[in-house]
Amino acid sequence: MIYAVPTKKGLGIEIWGTRDDLEYIYEIISKFWNDEAYFHVKGYEDKNKLISSFSYEIRKASYGSRLTRNHSHYSFEEIPYLGFKISWVHIIFSIVALKYNMRMVDSNKADIAMFLHLEYWIEQVIESYDPIGAKTLLPFLNDAINAGNEYLYLYMRHINAKFFEMRGGKIAFRKLADLMRVSIYFSNEYNDFLDFLKSEAEKYNCKIDDLELSDDHKIYEIEW
Repeated sequence: MIYAVPTKKGLGIEIWGTRDDLEYIYEIISKFWNDEAYFHVKGYEDKNKLISSFSYEIRKASYGSRLTRNHSHYSFEEIPYLGFKISWVHIIFSIVALKYNMRMVDSNKADIAMFLHLEYWIEQVIESYDPIGAKTLLPFLNDAINAGNEYLYLYMRHINAKFFEMRGGKIAFRKLADLMRVSIYFSNEYNDFLDFLKSEAEKYNCKIDDLELSDDHKIYEIEW
């Protein structure tokens, strides 16, 4: 059974399951991105970048290349469990992007059940980590983020970097909703970042889609 727990320093969550669980969720997610039939849809390839990094972590975890345990957090029965870490920002944006893409692709009850199960655990972990911060963060798992944003991946990268600069903990967690305002359509923060992207694209004579944010990778080299 797929389940989740918060990371030690509160930068995100750990998603756990058996090898079969992870392979199953990977297979379902694969239906909702990187389909050439939708490459013409504005913003689709941007969401591919976002979902692909989430999907990659699931696949690597299923190989045993990320986190491993001899049993789950909820049982002492000797069954190998595999997992991976993902930041709050990344998992929330990934779920939002996947749900947006589900509107274009035929899905069945098994697909929907898996997404509901995953969302349930994400909500549970957010609330259990800090009920105060959860009140302002949970709306972003639903409709607060502009999922139709054609530059969603760049918005996620920007917010994620700002969050990691705060180095985790509950104080940072309670400020995350303020950072996430950048993702709300037509908010001042949203428009300011879009203006920044436009100016960067003009400076480098490229499309916004081709921009690569210059994160300082050292901000990610901390205990999660």
